[in-house]
Amino acid sequence: MDASSSPPRSPYVFDEAETRRRLSTGELYTDFGPGLEALEEERVRGKELVERFNATSVRDPGARTAIARELFASFGEHAWLEAPIYCAYGSHTTIGEGCWFNTGATLIDDAEIRIGARVLFGPHVTIATAGHPLAPALRSTAGQFSAVVTIEDEVWVGANATILPGVTIGRGSVVAAGAVVTRSVPPMYVVGGVPARIIRAIDPDEQTAYREPGTLEP
Repeated sequence: MDASSSPPRSPYVFDEAETRRRLSTGELYTDFGPGLEALEEERVRGKELVERFNATSVRDPGARTAIARELFASFGEHAWLEAPIYCAYGSHTTIGEGCWFNTGATLIDDAEIRIGARVLFGPHVTIATAGHPLAPALRSTAGQFSAVVTIEDEVWVGANATILPGVTIGRGSVVAAGAVVTRSVPPMYVVGGVPARIIRAIDPDEQTAYREPGTLEP
């Protein structure tokens, strides 16, 4: 391919320092190419550690914990992740003490994912810090954006929920199964739906557990 027919250079290619700065700001960047080898290697290392974690036996919790502490920026005491897990980096995620994640957690941690203490994940929860522009011409530049996601202490995220870039889930809140959370959630609320909306407040003294589901009206 000669120079006249080569694709134009993306305007969102920067050096490593600027690219790393943009990982958490929501500004567009490209995360591969000359000068970004260290960033690419960080992703590869993370995926290798994920492969090792997913290959461990449930009968060897010590090995799982050791690999998790190597994979994540921090991994709290008495935290547990059911295999398999999936990460973009792993090293951009912090997990607090006493967390318990059911199988299939997906952590797209281009930006930081900050998870507090005693957080519960149902099966197949996705936290996605990264996204792409809407306009096809802009997407074709390979530019992407990412923004920090924060899950505060004692949050419960239900099965198959998705939390999108920049969102904070406030302390003690519950994200219903299947929800897609596009906006931040204040502390002590139940949210659900696509996109997620507030369903009700949580009374800190309530004793709610299982409720009979009832029947939908035709």
